Amino acid sequence: MDDTHTIKNLLIGIFLILVFGAVYFARDMLFPIVVGVLVALTLSPIVRGFARVGVPQPVSACLLIFGATVLCGVGVYALSGPASEILDSAPEVGAELKRKLGFLSDSLAAMQDATDEVENLANGDAAAPTVAIQQPSFLAFAAGSVASFLSLGFVGMILALFILASGDLFYVKLVNALPSFADKKRAVKTVRDVERKLSHYLLTITVINAGLGICIAGVLYWLGLPDAILWGVLAFALNFIPFVGAMIGVLAIGAYSVIAFDTLASGIVVPLVYLFLTSLEGQIITPAVLGKRLELNTVSVFLAVIVWSWLWNVPGALMAVPFLVVTKVICDNIEPLKVFGDFLGARKK
Repeated sequence: MDDTHTIKNLLIGIFLILVFGAVYFARDMLFPIVVGVLVALTLSPIVRGFARVGVPQPVSACLLIFGATVLCGVGVYALSGPASEILDSAPEVGAELKRKLGFLSDSLAAMQDATDEVENLANGDAAAPTVAIQQPSFLAFAAGSVASFLSLGFVGMILALFILASGDLFYVKLVNALPSFADKKRAVKTVRDVERKLSHYLLTITVINAGLGICIAGVLYWLGLPDAILWGVLAFALNFIPFVGAMIGVLAIGAYSVIAFDTLASGIVVPLVYLFLTSLEGQIITPAVLGKRLELNTVSVFLAVIVWSWLWNVPGALMAVPFLVVTKVICDNIEPLKVFGDFLGARKK
């Protein structure tokens, strides 16, 4: 019996490793599928609400999907001009940062020189041959990543359209595939819970992030920072990534504001304001609005962001919390997985 239990645990571990490998290497295929399913689950309650007032599901699905796609496309096109100007001025930005933060670069250069001397002493002053590897520029890599993300996301939206337009077809098939009435009832409850909690989370966090972006854009405009609207939209997008998004935003806007203002003191005010507003949203507003509906502890959210960022880079980080919400709901509705779901949940008061 002990050997059988050990073999079973080893097989489970091997299976999990294989699943992680498959998810990592098949991300270009799985990403649009996951996007389509998540969008369909999020919008399903809205589509059913339209159906109750007489709007056919295919019609409401087309309106929602095409409306969201057009809105995103118009936003990306409107902001592409200011964003491209900022990217084109990246060399000048780097030079200006080096000039204004010269005291830091001098200290880092001194530390680097000391490190090089220690390495030369350890290697006996032997000059090691250097090999230069030609790699694509950061801008080219970023442009390719964004284009790939948008194209795969568009495919996912088309899949979501087909799922929503089909109505309850797949739910009926799921119920018919299960043998007992208890299993059918549990499956319907699980799917409905996933739809309700995922829809509530994504729609609520979208409204909160939109409000945050508007506030940041307004404050930055009042402070006199150029392209304040662009930074507001960036704050809106980055805030979908828990923890990491706010840090990236602070660093990016800090670098830009340092070269946008004449004095270093004026440039530091902008990232401090950005950090204050994102902290206010993350620590007070979002917990108060979501309340106990999310029921996820901070450690599980942080670990999910790390794991999915490693697997799928930025798209994985964006979908880490929705994945966790779906996992938590499924675990809460399946008896053998309730222990794992309890680990993901928040402290019970």
